[in-house]
Amino acid sequence: MKKDAARDALVQEARELLVAMEAALLQIDSDGPSKDAINAIFRAAHTIKGSAGLFAFDSIVSFTHVLENVLDKVRNGILKLDDDMMSLLLNCGDYMGDLVDAIEQSKEDQEPDLARRTELETALNAHLAHIAVIETANANAPVVDTTGLTETVAAVTAAATAMAEVAQDAKRNDNDNGSEAAVSNPYWHLSLRFNPDVLQDGLDPLSFLRYLMTMGRNVYAHTIEYTMPTADEMDPERCYLGFEIGFDSTADRSAIEGVFEFVREDSDITILAPHSPLNDYRQWLAGMPERDHLAQLLLQSRALTEAEYASLRNASTSCGDTVSGENATAPAANAKTGTFELAPHAAPGGSSPARVKSGEDRKGQEQKFIKIEVSKLDQLIDLVGELVIAGAGASLVAKRKKDQRFEEATQLISGLVEQIRDAALTLRMVQINEVFQRFPRVVRDISREMGKEIELIVTGADTELDKSMVEKISDPLMHIVRNAMDHGIEAAEIRRAAGKPESGVLRLNATHESGSVVIEVFDDGRGLDKDRILRKAVQQGLISSDTNLSDKDIFRLIFEPGFSTAEQVTALSGRGVGMDVVKRNIDSLHGEVDIFSNPGQGTMVRIRLPLTLAIIAGFQVMVGGAVFVIPLDLVVECINLSAHQVHENIVTLRGEPLPFIPLRELFDLPYRESPRKSLVIVQYGQMRAGLLVDNLLGECQAVIKPLGKLFSKVKGLSGSTILGDGRVALILDVPHLIAHTGQMEQAGIRRSESRVEYGERH
Repeated sequence: MKKDAARDALVQEARELLVAMEAALLQIDSDGPSKDAINAIFRAAHTIKGSAGLFAFDSIVSFTHVLENVLDKVRNGILKLDDDMMSLLLNCGDYMGDLVDAIEQSKEDQEPDLARRTELETALNAHLAHIAVIETANANAPVVDTTGLTETVAAVTAAATAMAEVAQDAKRNDNDNGSEAAVSNPYWHLSLRFNPDVLQDGLDPLSFLRYLMTMGRNVYAHTIEYTMPTADEMDPERCYLGFEIGFDSTADRSAIEGVFEFVREDSDITILAPHSPLNDYRQWLAGMPERDHLAQLLLQSRALTEAEYASLRNASTSCGDTVSGENATAPAANAKTGTFELAPHAAPGGSSPARVKSGEDRKGQEQKFIKIEVSKLDQLIDLVGELVIAGAGASLVAKRKKDQRFEEATQLISGLVEQIRDAALTLRMVQINEVFQRFPRVVRDISREMGKEIELIVTGADTELDKSMVEKISDPLMHIVRNAMDHGIEAAEIRRAAGKPESGVLRLNATHESGSVVIEVFDDGRGLDKDRILRKAVQQGLISSDTNLSDKDIFRLIFEPGFSTAEQVTALSGRGVGMDVVKRNIDSLHGEVDIFSNPGQGTMVRIRLPLTLAIIAGFQVMVGGAVFVIPLDLVVECINLSAHQVHENIVTLRGEPLPFIPLRELFDLPYRESPRKSLVIVQYGQMRAGLLVDNLLGECQAVIKPLGKLFSKVKGLSGSTILGDGRVALILDVPHLIAHTGQMEQAGIRRSESRVEYGERH
């Protein structure tokens, strides 16, 4: 892996871990501490430190090391995870995010925020110092044996003391024997048994060995594979190997131990110095299940002499333990080896069915997700788009040839292309939870800052949306949520006086509706003041004092640049900057935003977005000799207009009036004789309207292309696409056209009122 690729992988992994770390902290904040959540936080910090250490990103390693020490105290129940500690840990996560950003920008040598780092490290070290003082005091305090737990501790302490005395006696005996005082081996001996999950934690054992070799040379090495399972049971992300290494180096013990700093906690690592006492070898071997075989390996490697090996064997004979001799059996090692040999064809009952099932379950989980670069997905979508256009061209040729077999073949290909299109677009769909998961932290911090109690309720977080839109909708949602918390939800005393619960509610909801995604932000606050909005709009010259607007149009005034009814400017809002950006960003996504509000009951901001911005299923129509495409998801039905009663662009359909737009007049297209006038009924949200066209051409696959500068400001068009014959067709902006029918309807009402008023005067 190239260095840039490795850096990108580290940054991505660190960000995912920081998100998991923050989610675990917020889970504790809402549900209370749990062992799993605390361990998840510790693992995230530990893995980030380990990965960064492999690339010598010392700044994040040193900071995370201090954080990890505090987390270790929290994990062991020594430090309490209260509100202050939660805030501190969340802030540490934010700062680690800054350090990760610096790594991404190749600025890891530059401190992103020294004052913040100093403040956080001071707070972390203060907790550690406080704990150290308490532990020192407890160590000096007399033991009060008044509980069962204290008795247990006392018993364990007494046992440990006894064992230590025995060990001292054995050491004294070794010293008395003279020849057993120290082995003749002039090299370090390292016994390494890595944690089986070390690979899943993102750490490669071989990288530690390579780093070790930079400090000296390898004298001998043995791979220990007693725990190696069968091929069927093997998990490629687990480490089954151990190592016995002779190491020639002038480095001291602390330097060698430092090589394994990131894995030492969960691994079994023993380091024996050159000329260590023979008893050290004896004690180490006594704790190893394969001790007989290991002793023989040491003999073969000349780490032990014949005399030293015999001394170990004689001692074991007298004690009935440790090394049992060359011809003796090695029960532990043989037992594991036997499992390895017998497992593939073991007789019924000879192996563990539960273990096999567990391995199969792991394999199923491993293959569930893979990571892939977004650029590769974009390239795939582009190629599928070209395939759609080429397929449309082939279908057109087949129709003109009037060859039935050719047409059947192109129809089959078109069907498969459609399936490929749907599958490819699905790859770009991600859950909107990627955005929603940021808000628990935002709500927590802002509610504390403002002294408000606000409960966040999130629903529909699994609703899927195109990845590009998920990224772009984040900032608009953030503005809306901050405004709702600042201006919408009242302070506790005001809510109490109004008969409301002191705790306000903020809801985030997402759902699919009519081929689009609807995102709603609702607060149960004071609601919008229509009179104040109108007064402010008149003062700013946005409307005249006699303008008659609907509630919906009044609320839309807050999206005007610089518009604000806030009497006080806060750190969050009130300057009239933000909501116009919200509207502009949503417009750029071809979305719509509406506001619904009731005084004293709250406000709901509803955002409607298309599912994807890449390829859509369309419906072709012809108007004035030009081809237009209507998004198929928005088409309800097509009718013959001449069969219905029509009056001033209003058609009576099943007894209900329905406004429609003559597209030829709207776009000023030439008149073309047509045997019938067709009306395409479209629906966006709860609104319906008709589009009058000359001809219906049928369904198609439309690869959306952006409009050029010439058409970019034309209302009613959202994009363009290339047809099978190479012509360009314009894609209709149905939400805008439906809104246009509403304006036409209001204009008609005003004309009627003017005629009535004119008739009364004359």
